[in-house]
Amino acid sequence: MPHRSKAVQSTAHAKGRVERAVPTVRDDCFAGEVLTTLDDARTHAVHWCLDDYGLRRHSRTQRRPLEQFRTEEQPVLRPAPATRYDIPLWSEPKVARDQLASVGKATYSIPHLYVGQVVVARADAQLVRFYLRGLLIKTHPRQPPGGQSIDAHDYPVERSIYAFRNVDALRRQAAQAGEVIGRYATALLDSPLPRTRMRRVYALLGLVRRYGAARVTETCAVALAADMLDVRRLQRMLERGPVLPPDAPIPRTLPRARYLRPATQYALPLTAATPSSEGETPE
Repeated sequence: MPHRSKAVQSTAHAKGRVERAVPTVRDDCFAGEVLTTLDDARTHAVHWCLDDYGLRRHSRTQRRPLEQFRTEEQPVLRPAPATRYDIPLWSEPKVARDQLASVGKATYSIPHLYVGQVVVARADAQLVRFYLRGLLIKTHPRQPPGGQSIDAHDYPVERSIYAFRNVDALRRQAAQAGEVIGRYATALLDSPLPRTRMRRVYALLGLVRRYGAARVTETCAVALAADMLDVRRLQRMLERGPVLPPDAPIPRTLPRARYLRPATQYALPLTAATPSSEGETPE
């Protein structure tokens, strides 16, 4: 129905009041009629409402429905909508680790607090609203399939660089760890498409947090001298231990045998022999 009475509000008991008229319209208006097209059905329904059912006196109120509608309900009705009804799209996406939720083949950012939780999304032609347990947590403008809507305030300060693919900010972050580390990160990002190499710098900063800036600086200096721009090989170099200078002697130590025991374990429990008297033979 394009219009709705003000007396019938969107409450739980209003559903029965609206659907109670369905059997009457089905049996009294359309049953037994020969209607070939939808226009014929609409024309017949208008005639039935105005000239037939609308003039019957109600058994309880003793008023005609047409009079009741024109005097009390029609003056408070809203104007008929000029646009087509926007049917919303409901879904239940899960907030991924990158704080993105997918709705209608587009992605939207969600605050970091809700990572890993399943939210309820309502998408219409203009907005996408996200709810958690009935509470509105985020609103985005609707994006076409393949699009993204990312809000910088949804991410912590240290992760906003990753969300917006900010190459310059990532380069400055690497330079704060050390000059040599910054030069190594700049060499990693030296490409016509530096955004495709941002993950390598992420891994480099992870090595700094794991092994410390001092050790990574020494290893990066050796890697830059050899023109080695591979973060995985850099990690293996860090795992092997500190980097020795080129002129340092190589320590040579014998590995301890696996089954080597102390010499005391091989001593037999024998006592020293005492000199025997003449004519006596030792037993």
